[in-house]
Amino acid sequence: MKVSEKELETIRGLQNEVMTMKEKLVNAELQKHSILKGIERLKEHFAKHEKELVKKYGANAVINLETGEVSEKK
Repeated sequence: MKVSEKELETIRGLQNEVMTMKEKLVNAELQKHSILKGIERLKEHFAKHEKELVKKYGANAVINLETGEVSEKK
């Protein structure tokens, strides 16, 4: 006994869709991992520059990101 060609075609199509979705999920997870690593590198880079700015302008300095003006924390 065999399934009909139409049933077999339907099952194969659905199986292919499942595999495609799984592949997309794996790719999304890999991309997520890459993005998280990138964020971590940026945080490290930011912390390094922040330390340099603290040394130069003091721990209570506030930098206006639009103008570059440095002022004291209020």
